[in-house]
Amino acid sequence: MPYLGTIIQESLEKTDVLKDLKIIKTVVEPVLHSHKTPWIKQWTLHTVEIPEDEADDIATRISKSLESEHPWYADFKNKDYHYIIFRGKWFKIDRSNDEEYKNVVKFGLLLGIPDYQLDFSTQIKEWER
Repeated sequence: MPYLGTIIQESLEKTDVLKDLKIIKTVVEPVLHSHKTPWIKQWTLHTVEIPEDEADDIATRISKSLESEHPWYADFKNKDYHYIIFRGKWFKIDRSNDEEYKNVVKFGLLLGIPDYQLDFSTQIKEWER
């Protein structure tokens, strides 16, 4: 089963990885004060589809491509697994295991990512709708 996710183009230092992904949709949105990313005025959200057999490789490539100056993450998921990718590190989470999500949230908070951006509980329910 393929993975779906969103990659913010402005989060990438190297955008080469985008050319190798199946981009389903792209939306450009203004950045609001509440997003806590004052270094950019807008972000370009690419919804991507990633084949299951390429997920580890793509996660590694995204991890190497994320911007080094600010803390970002990217993610993609299917009904069973959720890849959450930070610069230099990624996690493959069993979506039925809440403990695994707790470790990712702790890691993201250590990097300085706002806690409201690390609320993966709402994403868990996405597949149940």
